[in-house]
Amino acid sequence: MDLHKALIKAALKIPRREAELLAAHALGKGRAWVIAHGEYSLSATEAEAIALTVEARALGSPIAYLVGEREFYGRPFKVDQRVLIPRPETELLVEAALARMPVVEASVLDLGTGSGAIALTLALERPAIHVTAVDASAAALDCASDNAAALGAENIAFMHGQWYAPVAGWTFDLIVSNPPYVAGEDAHLKQGDLRFEPRQALTDGSGDGLDSIRAIVAGAPAHLAQGGWLLLEHGYDQAPACAALLAEAGFTECVALNDLAGIPRVAGGRKL
Repeated sequence: MDLHKALIKAALKIPRREAELLAAHALGKGRAWVIAHGEYSLSATEAEAIALTVEARALGSPIAYLVGEREFYGRPFKVDQRVLIPRPETELLVEAALARMPVVEASVLDLGTGSGAIALTLALERPAIHVTAVDASAAALDCASDNAAALGAENIAFMHGQWYAPVAGWTFDLIVSNPPYVAGEDAHLKQGDLRFEPRQALTDGSGDGLDSIRAIVAGAPAHLAQGGWLLLEHGYDQAPACAALLAEAGFTECVALNDLAGIPRVAGGRKL
């Protein structure tokens, strides 16, 4: 079977673009190569590899897990079932952090780092800073460490534990987090890619999805230097609750930032 026929067959089950991406991964080529070489004669092993990944995708497995990576802020990040798949909207959190980070050396804490997408992007964009990345999942930290090695980030340390527990007594110039914020019974947890992602990275099981955000906001003042910022991602309908939590914790200059779709996505405040 040639590549063109394999793609036609695959497109009966999944979108053509996805079929091209999966074929490119199976063949160790780029998507442009796949598009330009439809006449390529597939070996039995190559045809089977494409068919297996297409079938997995047809059953719902995320593209990012099938190809083993997802681009974030222009860099490839290794991802698998140990970590949440980085989303484009989370780049807003990175941009907000870069805009509020001290120009000189700074210390940054990333809570719930997962694949390390946020922490490593900040570390690579600002080589003079030092980033501490915390996660309660040792498996996620292994993935993040692999990404750090692959991307050449040296100004970062990974620590295992729940929220602020591994950094007791430490203070930082900036704290960032993309915590689990989906309500425990939200129907979206049973739909799309979310069915395959680690549940603990999506929801803390609370009825409103805010328990993790409450813990992060409440603990932040003790771990922020004077004038330091807390910035966190939240759900589409959680901006008012986040604003109230920040105000209650004594934060000033509070911000509510919309993503490119106009949806409230990042909340934050500054310690007096």
